[in-house]
Amino acid sequence: MPLIDPGKKAPAFALKDQQGKTHKLSDYAGRPLVLYFYPKDDTPGCTAESCAFRDNLPKFEKGRAAVLGVSILDEKSKAKFAKKYDLNFPLLADADHEVAEKYGVWQKKMRYGRSYMGIVRTTYLIGPDGKVAKRWDKVNVEGHAEDVLAAVTL
Repeated sequence: MPLIDPGKKAPAFALKDQQGKTHKLSDYAGRPLVLYFYPKDDTPGCTAESCAFRDNLPKFEKGRAAVLGVSILDEKSKAKFAKKYDLNFPLLADADHEVAEKYGVWQKKMRYGRSYMGIVRTTYLIGPDGKVAKRWDKVNVEGHAEDVLAAVTL
């Protein structure tokens, strides 16, 4: 499926977090939602990105925004990752990559000359109306959380 363009309705989802609690898109209606897709728990880029969102969480909350991270590993992996880095927001387990596919971030990737399917680092800002307000593609981790925060607090 293609990426979701700004102005389009965000696809519904229901995924469990690192504590086994289910989060649905509808739970966040009426407030901004940062939905960031990252390839894998506890890898250098994903850790840096997640820690930047953690460090900026009070500022996101000031703008009434919720932050959710999504990747393909299971809840146990998410719990370990969250505990190791004191990540204080939900990390959602999309083990069958169904939600990643709905959001267009499950794509062919190349590494060391080998092609495989995986999550391409992408962030969606979903507005209080449930529509995509902004999308960041092929995210560069450095300064990304701050860019997203700036968009939330406009």
